[in-house]
Amino acid sequence: MTKRAFLTWALVILVAGLALRAVWLRADPPTTSVGIVWHDEGPWTHNARNKALWGQWVTDRWNPVYVAPVFIALEYAAFRELGVGTWQARTVPLVSGMVAIALLMAGLAAAANRRAALLGGALLSTNYVFISWNRAALMESTMTAFVVVAWAAYAMAERRPRFGLVAGIATVLAYFTKASAAFFVAAILLDAAMTLALSWFGGLRRKLDIAAPDQATVRAALLTFAGVATAGLPILALFLLPHWSEYVAYNWTMSIERKPSYGWNELKDRASLLPLAQNFYSQMWLVVAASAVALAGIVGRWRTARPAHRLLVLWLLLGFAELVVHDATNSRHHVVLIPAFVALGAMLLTPSSPVKAGLSTSLRSGSPAPPPAPAGARILVAPIVLYLGYVVFASLLQVPFKARVQVSNYSLVVWLSAGLAVVLAVRVLRQWDAIVDWIATMRVPTAAATLVVAVTIGLNLFEYGRWAQSRTELNYRASVELGGLLPTGALVQGKLANGLSLENRIRPIFIGNHFGNYEDRFQRDDVRYILSYVLPSVGYDSDQGSGLIQQILERYPNRRAVEMFDLTEMFDNRFPSGPFRAALFDKFPDPR
Repeated sequence: MTKRAFLTWALVILVAGLALRAVWLRADPPTTSVGIVWHDEGPWTHNARNKALWGQWVTDRWNPVYVAPVFIALEYAAFRELGVGTWQARTVPLVSGMVAIALLMAGLAAAANRRAALLGGALLSTNYVFISWNRAALMESTMTAFVVVAWAAYAMAERRPRFGLVAGIATVLAYFTKASAAFFVAAILLDAAMTLALSWFGGLRRKLDIAAPDQATVRAALLTFAGVATAGLPILALFLLPHWSEYVAYNWTMSIERKPSYGWNELKDRASLLPLAQNFYSQMWLVVAASAVALAGIVGRWRTARPAHRLLVLWLLLGFAELVVHDATNSRHHVVLIPAFVALGAMLLTPSSPVKAGLSTSLRSGSPAPPPAPAGARILVAPIVLYLGYVVFASLLQVPFKARVQVSNYSLVVWLSAGLAVVLAVRVLRQWDAIVDWIATMRVPTAAATLVVAVTIGLNLFEYGRWAQSRTELNYRASVELGGLLPTGALVQGKLANGLSLENRIRPIFIGNHFGNYEDRFQRDDVRYILSYVLPSVGYDSDQGSGLIQQILERYPNRRAVEMFDLTEMFDNRFPSGPFRAALFDKFPDPR
């Protein structure tokens, strides 16, 4: 493929991706499949809105600037240039999504070839879940974009080591966009450290029977560490240390200590639910299956695999590990894995050449294949193959068993998928070397690759079209209406007040479960209004059903509902169809 043809098709993909993300930007997010909690947009853009409207970042006790400083700085830039509003807030994730598409193509062009780059770009630009998150003013799209930039730069650094500096800087920015990118920080530093160890310690190379990495790869690894230090040290000095207590409170006390138990049973449950809680594994199942095969090929050729390929493996495996430890049931934590699935799948499906996923530089130049992996290595490979098989089977079987809707079917799908994964793992491990050789040299027929890509894109566009046909703007209109009811600067309690704050100038008072403005929630008689759901239940927006809003409302028996607002909310097994309605309560109504 010529460079001109590649750039032409890349431009077509980017234009299509932009169109899918930019139209109807004030519309409510989908209520199924993607897991977007729309009323989190206001809380997470809270500090940026404060700065844009009131001239100061911190105005109350809810300050996620200590959680996501990079995201909030970008949101403030959008508000400053475009004004405060719903579509303005969503331009940041929109641009982030476009950056991710463009850089994924650049990285695939470096790590594989131009055809793989176009396949990956087309799959990511049309991925329904990724599109939906690129349209929501939340941190996940921006964090993912920085992760993709880091991986792409790492891939390009194999030829131009200076890109390692970019990879390190982007990695730090991903972490300070959202701390759940910590797994990728570990992944890229682990791979860079492995390169340096193989370069510096000849005994280790001989023991593992691995050739010394070339000087360009070593320089890229060094510059990756330098990039992390270049971005990390100023942030440490200017942001972390001056605000250490606030940073720990938000990133450890609130995000880690408040989470569910980390006992063995809880970890086991999260591992089993990981592919079942997120419907989008099923929507992109062909890509997930292809990426599992590609990942196995890289693992099988680990001793000779290229750094960019190894990083893709670590991206997915450490990402899975973080989900199991932290929270596997929340869709937002899975978004960052989508580009890795797409990249691996695109490399496997590239029809014009052997699969790049498991090929080393020496293999591609025609040298003899490396010796078979020692038998002991299969002990390390076994859990990877077993869990990949479980993810592939579970995400497929949840569709006919409707496990996501009918919770009673979860156990059946888990056991059936686990059994199939064991059978597959035994078969694969018995013929491991032969299977790895087959993956490394296989050629996917053009017709088969075209069918996989066409079906995947078609299903995603079908879902997008179904949402577009039934889309609403209820949440946007409610925010506008709220601004017409209350004067500028009016104080309003409740998490939902933050969610409906983007189209008006109220001052929301966020109340979380033991964080935010929780401690003084019963002493705020200076706050006249409370905003909360009344359908499907009063205080439905309260954190994990803790009844925070109900408790406050009970202290004001003479309260009066000033206005009702129809809203949309994401799918919930308890209330799958709504309706959802909020009320603005006046705590001190006029006695007349």
